[in-house]
This record gives sequence, C-alpha cells and structure tokens, in this order.
Amino acid sequence: MSGHSDIRLLLADVDGTLVTQQKVLTNAAKEVARELRDAGIALAITSGRPPRGMSMLIEPLALQGAIAGFNGGVFVNPDLSVIESHTLDPATAKQTLALILDQGLDAWVYTEDEWLIRDKEAPHVARETWTVKFDAKVVASFTDAHLAHAVKIVGISDNLDLVAACETVVQKSLGEKASAARSQPYYLDVTHLQANKGTVVTTLSKLLSIPPAQIATIGDMPNDVLMFRKSGFSIAMGNSSDEVKAQASAVTDSNENEGFANAVRKFVLRSTSA
Repeated sequence: MSGHSDIRLLLADVDGTLVTQQKVLTNAAKEVARELRDAGIALAITSGRPPRGMSMLIEPLALQGAIAGFNGGVFVNPDLSVIESHTLDPATAKQTLALILDQGLDAWVYTEDEWLIRDKEAPHVARETWTVKFDAKVVASFTDAHLAHAVKIVGISDNLDLVAACETVVQKSLGEKASAARSQPYYLDVTHLQANKGTVVTTLSKLLSIPPAQIATIGDMPNDVLMFRKSGFSIAMGNSSDEVKAQASAVTDSNENEGFANAVRKFVLRSTSA
C-alpha cells in the first residue's frame, strides 16, 4: 500500500517504534529524520515517558516542534519548557492509586518534573531509570500533595494477565474521569482524559496548523490505536499485536529490523515524490 499523498507531519511513538528493544536510536532512524526535514515534513514524538525521558532524542532527531510526554499529559518545547499540561483531578488520582494497589500492582506517580516511587528495588525501576536517563525520587508513601500534581500514575507488574485485568477494572471504574491504557504489557498508564495519543494528534494539528488528514502516525501498542484513528494515515510496527496491526493503514517491519526507517521511506517520503 502506498502512503498518503500529502503528509506534512509524522507523529511517532518512541518505545517499540522509534528505538530498538535496547532503546537505541539507530543511524537509519536519524538519517530518515534528516530526509523528512529535507522533504519539508515535520517529525514529532509522543510517549508515555516524561519529557525529560525523551530529551536524549531531541538533538539527534533535530526536533523543532512540540514534544508530547505522558501520552499528551504534558506538551513541551525542545528546551523542555512547558506549553500545556493536564494533571489528573486529585480525587481521581487518589482513586486510581487505590485501584492499582488493590489489584496487586506496584505504582509510580509522575508529576511534570518528578518520578516518584516507593521502592528503588521494585520491578522495572532500574530498567526505566536507564531508559529515561534520570533517577526516581523514593518516597515512603504517595501523599495528597503528590497526587495533587500527578500527570500520570503507572501500575506495574510482571504478571501481564494481571496488568491486562487491571486495565479493564480501572477503565470501568474511572469511566470518563481518566484515560487508562497499557503502554507496555507490564505498564498501565493512567492520565487525564485529554492526555491520550488521539488528543496528541488533534493538539499538534492545532499547534502546527496541519489538518489531521495530513498527519501520519506510527506506533506499536494499543494506546497508539487512538492516534491511528485521528490521523490521515497510520502505520503499525511489525512487533505490534495482530489487534493493533488490524487498525492501521499499513504495517512495517519490527523495531529490531529498522521498521521506523523503512516505514518512513516506503509510506511517508514516497508520498512526496509520488
């Protein structure tokens, strides 16, 4: 399938899409970012990561526009100054935390600029620290003051069925009060209702004055489907589940096999020369 005819912006997920399993940005990915610039196509990134956790990508990709951290919970400029943010309602944050802990998951709380945890040795803390390149702050418990500034609350477990079940419970319990979706099989991200990847598309559309029909999106997880639905052309990674692939306009190779770079050249850049 050929790409959309007049793409002006490519919005890319980060983990599982833009970087390899080892969180490496390949030379091919950097090269196609330059090719997009040369073709006059903007590149933007969105992730469940905090903005600080994406800062190492800004220079190699020469990003110029808004960066959407926390799945759209916070939009920042390339210098990390905040454009807009959506914090969880404090009562909703409190309810979310209780639901996650009651389901037997560990929990993390993110504010605009801090990552709060209760145990440095808990599952995925070391890996996440290496990924985002900054340390979490250990607290004895999550206080009302912390929850008053929560942009994202994460439920964590290596029991993947438990995380999936918790996603369903949280979605049903919170309803329209928040957005809850797995960003990884072991992470359940809960953010403000406006902080989801579908809203990232519409926000970037407004900020950059680019119609959603001229925006292409690429991702690998169920939470990326929200941005697929809002954009003119969508690409699922080869490492996506069949469910995610079925909801994209096209499918590329896996993130271990230059899926991002191949997709840009096959579906996005080809559209400019078609």
